[in-house]
Amino acid sequence: MTKANIFTSFPRTFWIANTLELFERWAYYGMFTVLSVYLTNPVSMGGLGFTDNQRGIMQGVATALLYLLPILGGAIADRFGFRKVLLSAFVTLAAGYFAMGNFSTYATVFASFLLVAIGGALFKPIIVATVSKTTSDKNDTLGFGIFYMIVNIGGFIGPFVASKLRDLDWSYVFIMCTVVILFNLIILYFYREPEREIKEKETLTQSLKKVMTNTATVLKDTKFVMFLIIMVGMWTMYMQLFFTLPVYITQWIDTSDIYNSLPSFLAPIFGAIENGEGVIRPEMMINIPAFTIIAFQVFMSNRLKNVKPIVSMIFGIFVIAIGLGQMSFATAGIYIVFGAIILAFGEMASSPRIQEYIGRIAPKEKVALYMGYSFLPVAGGNLIGGLLSGSLYASLSNKYTFLKDYLSVNEINITGSETMDDGLLYNSALETLNMNTSELDTILFNQYHPGNIWLVFASIGIVTSILLFVYNRFILNK
Repeated sequence: MTKANIFTSFPRTFWIANTLELFERWAYYGMFTVLSVYLTNPVSMGGLGFTDNQRGIMQGVATALLYLLPILGGAIADRFGFRKVLLSAFVTLAAGYFAMGNFSTYATVFASFLLVAIGGALFKPIIVATVSKTTSDKNDTLGFGIFYMIVNIGGFIGPFVASKLRDLDWSYVFIMCTVVILFNLIILYFYREPEREIKEKETLTQSLKKVMTNTATVLKDTKFVMFLIIMVGMWTMYMQLFFTLPVYITQWIDTSDIYNSLPSFLAPIFGAIENGEGVIRPEMMINIPAFTIIAFQVFMSNRLKNVKPIVSMIFGIFVIAIGLGQMSFATAGIYIVFGAIILAFGEMASSPRIQEYIGRIAPKEKVALYMGYSFLPVAGGNLIGGLLSGSLYASLSNKYTFLKDYLSVNEINITGSETMDDGLLYNSALETLNMNTSELDTILFNQYHPGNIWLVFASIGIVTSILLFVYNRFILNK
């Protein structure tokens, strides 16, 4: 198919929907990849100073709702129309992002993030449905391939721009998100609703009741429910890329080696200057898996096309665990790079095969219904992953907790430490101990082993891989 045919084989609404998706992903990942750092950085460093447990609860609950609510959002869209619900979604998203950048108390920021989750849940099912309805049997593979590419483009642009804007002020990150979503309101004017099944006589209550009935039908299949529960482990592990890794890189990882290894014309583009030293920000490091997937997904898909989905998933989840586990050993940034690349190959082997596997194990007459519930493990993994990220980081990896213990054990007193936030205390400790950042971090890292948190999450992935093997071998086949 020629380039011209690619564009003409899809209706205008297809391209409008993909453009809406690009900007929505730009806004969401622009916020989400820096959120952990923003929430927990000390106030003296520009953050909100929330505890790790507070961060974990907020991120776990909000992102779980983001993946649980789309089934209700789909029912609402079918009843009231795609354009009306998209309008509501964008207004809700814009309000949520704007509020997140202007509030600073835990309750108000939490409520603002919930608004973003609700807006996203209204948006998700409509765009997927639009792409589905504007493609045919002849071009649906290409259509969803374009859609997946657009998601990754938006997911790359957002963190890149956010990384530059937070140098000016954290509030500019949320202003960017708000403006990008408001731009979608302009694009929405050109959106033409595809044909859909309109049930005039069916009330919203009846639609929601049908959703609940379908849910009950799926949950009666105990073998399928077991598969969904097992897959919660994968998403619990995987989501640490966004929940835990940004904070861990900020507190422990020296990325100056990566910055210095870049060509002089690339270093300022992908890096930043902090305290007179070139560094690569966490959000840029988290983009490494996206780069890897864009470069190698076609290659991996071809290599694995003759491998059974379950084998590919077991292998992929295990590889993700290896990628996370090897991040635990040192503070050099190159370890994070290698871990992120390994993780990306594991993701390419596992995540795309989940839908295929569900299609094979579902009853033939209920395949579409079962596919719709593949989001449940994602929601569960986000909830559990968020809660574990907060509680485990607080006990296993928080640099400022370790610093206070180190000062106490060595009977080192810092005048006025009781009134200092963590950032000010750390800077005072550097002066008192006559050390630089690298020296103090190395002492704390070697004494308290904060990297052990990655061994915990890697263990969750390995157990998930083993359970999936046992499930397929002894339960599903039986």
